[in-house]
Amino acid sequence: MIDFKKIDKFWTLFLDRDGVINHETVGLYITRWEDFIFYEGVLDALHIFTQKFGRIIIITNQRGVSKGLMTEDDLKDIHANMLKVVQENNGNIHRIYYCLDKNDDSPNRKPNPGMGYMAKADFPEIDFSKSIMIGNTMGDMKFGKNIGASTIFIPSNRPAPELPDAYTDAIYPSLISVAEAMQKK
Repeated sequence: MIDFKKIDKFWTLFLDRDGVINHETVGLYITRWEDFIFYEGVLDALHIFTQKFGRIIIITNQRGVSKGLMTEDDLKDIHANMLKVVQENNGNIHRIYYCLDKNDDSPNRKPNPGMGYMAKADFPEIDFSKSIMIGNTMGDMKFGKNIGASTIFIPSNRPAPELPDAYTDAIYPSLISVAEAMQKK
């Protein structure tokens, strides 16, 4: 179990995007801002996380670009709009890293740790042992463990693993439930 009492501004929060921050339909892609729908409570959760963590970073695979379903500019537009809404609700996301590669063996595609190393290069103060990865897939959990972070699984549209699990430290029903648990500590 993760000791939320230890979290302070020296900690980093890594978040998956689709299925954690916004609604996701497995097998489909969010290709435009109009299709991006925040989960209930996410904006409040991001406000709480902004008060607790030194850095909040999104780590997201976006293979829809390499499949030709959208352009990288479409993706950047989605992210710009998302960041604007988050900031309007007193939250902060310090950086978004995305992998456009189709191939699972890409060093930057989760569960591989490349995007984590990119974040560490941009924010040298990141200590992976003082980091949490929150995601909704086993790939997210494996990414977290590959960089040495604690992991939290949100079963938004996939079944949760049974604990104990080698890759999952905790399971919460939603991002806001994680934030509320942190506030209680």
